[in-house]
Order: sequence, then C-alpha cells, then structure tokens
Amino acid sequence: MIINRPITAVWEITVGCNMRCRHCGSSCHDALPGELTTEEALQLCDAIGELGLNWVTLSGGEPTTRKDWHVIAGRLSRVGVVPNLITNGWLFNEEILEQAIQAGVDTIGFSLDGRQVSHDFIRKSGSYQRTMRAIELCLSRNMNATAITTVTKMNLGELEDLKKELVSRGVREWQVQIGFPMGNLGEHRNLVIEPADVDTIIDLAYRCRQESSIKALLSDCVGYYNLKEIELMGSAGAYCRQCTAGKYSFGILHNGDILGCTSIRDPKFIEGNIRNTPLQEIWENPDSFNWNRSMRKEDLQGFCKKCRFGDNCLGGCSNSRLTMGGSVHAENRYCSYHQAAQKRIKVFEGIKDIEELIAMGRNYIQQGYWQLAETALSVALQRKDSNNDLELLNLYGYVSFRLGNYRLSLEANEKVLQKEPHSVYALKGKGLCLFRLGNQEEGIKLLQKAAVLTDASCMDPYYDLAVVLSEVGRKEEALAVIKEGCRKSEQFIIDSERLSRQLIN
Repeated sequence: MIINRPITAVWEITVGCNMRCRHCGSSCHDALPGELTTEEALQLCDAIGELGLNWVTLSGGEPTTRKDWHVIAGRLSRVGVVPNLITNGWLFNEEILEQAIQAGVDTIGFSLDGRQVSHDFIRKSGSYQRTMRAIELCLSRNMNATAITTVTKMNLGELEDLKKELVSRGVREWQVQIGFPMGNLGEHRNLVIEPADVDTIIDLAYRCRQESSIKALLSDCVGYYNLKEIELMGSAGAYCRQCTAGKYSFGILHNGDILGCTSIRDPKFIEGNIRNTPLQEIWENPDSFNWNRSMRKEDLQGFCKKCRFGDNCLGGCSNSRLTMGGSVHAENRYCSYHQAAQKRIKVFEGIKDIEELIAMGRNYIQQGYWQLAETALSVALQRKDSNNDLELLNLYGYVSFRLGNYRLSLEANEKVLQKEPHSVYALKGKGLCLFRLGNQEEGIKLLQKAAVLTDASCMDPYYDLAVVLSEVGRKEEALAVIKEGCRKSEQFIIDSERLSRQLIN
C-alpha cells in the first residue's frame, strides 16, 4: 500500500462554543475535559510541520473561544504550514482580526446559513448582522473572507438571494456543503435536503461561474459526475472526487485524537492519540485509516458497486454514505449521477416487454453506453424466468465486464455455463473475470479451453488469451497463441497484427 504525504487537516481545537446551532454535527456546547494544553498544541504544530502539510484549518466549536487560538495559528505559520480559520463571527472584532493577520492566517471562513431570519433561527438571534460586520471588517483589511453555508431545507430556497447579498458585499468565495443528520441535525432530520436537491446546488454554483459573480466552492459532499460539476472542479482528465480521509487529509479532535475526517467521529474511526503516539507514526502506520485506504469499488453497495465511475470516486464522500446509508460502504444517494441513473431505472421499469429491454440494451452496447445498457439489462434480469435467457445473461456479463464489475460479470457467465458447459463465450468471459479478480492461472486455463473449443467465426478467445499472457510477462506464449490463431483464421492475421508487433517490439 502506498501511503501518500498528507496535504491538509482540519483541527477542532475546542468543542466549546457560544452558539447551539440546530445543524451542528459535533453537538458543541461547553469545552470538554481533556482539551490539549497550549504546550501540547504547539508540539502538535511542530509535528504537523514535520509531516509536511500544506495547510491546516482551525475550527471548533468556536475556535476563538479558545484564548490561545492565534498562538496555535502562529506556530503553524512558523513551521511552514498555512493556517486557516472557520468561525461563527460572534466574537469577531478588530483585535481578533489583528491576531489573525499577525499569526499569518490566510483565509477566514464565516458560517452563514441563509438570509437573516433563517440564519438567526439556525444559529443565534443577532448572529447574521454580526457575521456580516465581521466579513466587512476582514475585507477592509484585505483579509481573505469566505462564506460557508451548510445547506438544509430551510435555506435551500434562499441560496440565490444569499448569493446576491454576498456579491453586493464584495465576497469573492462561497463554500456550500450539505448538512447531514449527525449531531444536532440528527434530531432535526426533517431539515436534511433530498438527494435530488444536489443538482440545485450544482446548478447554483454553475450559474455563479457563468456570471463571474462569485466563486462557489462545492464541498467534498456535493457531486458527482455531473457535467456542470466536472467543469466547476476542473478538467475531466484530472477529475477525481474520492474521499481523501486518511489518504491526503485527516482530522484532529480537541483532545488529540486523530481520525480520517472530523465529520466521521465514531470511536471506531479514531486511529490514535498524539499524547500516546507521534503523529507521523499514526499516519505512516499501514493499518491506520484502513477503512478508506483499502476501499475498493467492489466493497461498495447498491448502485455505487456497479457504477461506471465507481473505481474513480469510490462512492465520494464517506460521511454522506455513513449518515444516510448507515455504513461507509453504503451507496451514495446524494450523488448527481446516482440520481440521474435512478430516473432512468424508473423509465426502464415501466417497460413490461423483456425483449424490448434486451433490444434497448443491445442498442446501448453498440453505442458504447455501458451504464445505460447495464441498467436496461438489469431491469430485464429482475423479471420472471429471465435467468434462463442465455442471450440476456451473455449481454449482461459483457456489459458488466466493460464497467469493471467483474464479480457481476462472473456470476452471469457462470449461470450460462450451468446451462451450456461448453459455451465458448461464457468460458472466455469467466476466464477474463477470474484473471481480473486475481485468479490469474485459473483464468488463463479457461481462456485456453475456450480457444480450443472455438472456431474461425469467433477468435476472441485467442486474442484475449494473448493479451492476458502478455500482461503477466509470458510474451513467448502469447506469440505462440497468436500464431496458432492465425493458422485457424485468415482474418485473425489482420486482427492480431498490431498486438503481435507490440509483443515483438
């Protein structure tokens, strides 16, 4: 396992807070016993610097209720780590701003959860005006000030108006994130937005980009594989929305506990405590953060397990899956692509004729629309006696393989082989699946068997066998397979020419 250098961390320096927000995921009240002392916090700053992080965000609770917050921020600056601050703005004044400037704070994020009535209801009466004054104060001193909005049903319809307000005040960046049912919001689940509302947030951010009005930053829980969101996040070639917990980032709790993400705070996700184990040792322990570092697409559940993008995003935000699905392996219903797929599934479920679904699946395959093909064929497979339809199983096995869903493809091929033990297509398919799943020798044996049984009308087993042999370094055997195939089929001489040249060169 490759352990990457961490880039960033979120550090809850205290859970003490002067507000009782209805959506607070940490259920913050008074400071808890066991908070790191100033000396311990400064030692941790040094360890963070040695680990090579680029920046750390200080949060809470309300971090400014801790009197030494700026001392911690200053120490981070001195060890080469950029400190940022997230605050509710209630205590913010000239003194705190000056402390931030002197400590080298780069950006101050202010929590702003709707227009005045909504914000004050969620947080505290009078807090909206205080936050706005704090933002204006920062901008007057050229301090980067970002608004951070936790989206709930209460403020979803106010986002456009809030955007206009922020623009009018000169705010340049605005982070939007989804409030999930944890902490206090777990007691107000009726405020959690619906999965389909994710597109509303993405559309808002996209309009901001088109208008060049304000840079709307989509948090890690807002996505995925929506064309507008891909454009917002950067070029498609570099696009990847995996959860970074324990891979490139981590969280620090008030008492020095280290976990992958401060939103995922169940004790079973705590990897250690800096009072007992050095930070670098926790990070570099191959068993640390194993729940995410070793995550694979096949570990996921529901639609995510067979999604065409599953290997890339691995289900996206882990906290979304945990809070809404009960497990970090649950499918992510708060995914734009997932929502689009569910709409398509409902359309297919309305088609009663299995043959029509199979025909649609075949047509999608010809166009290379693998996910649509899988969806249509999957609905067909759920119908009575469909598992006896060998054409349907062969098509589903092929599509699943193209999507990287090797276990699903394996199951389909095995069902065919139960009916037709010498099916060349199913033997080839099963062999390829086993090879991709790590059972290379058994996979090669099945491909060899398929090659023996096939004739000149289907030379795929020869080609696929040559490919997998070349992948495991058995080049001479691969060339021998190509030579044998060329004796069986003149067309195969043409079809295998490029692969043959690659092996020879």
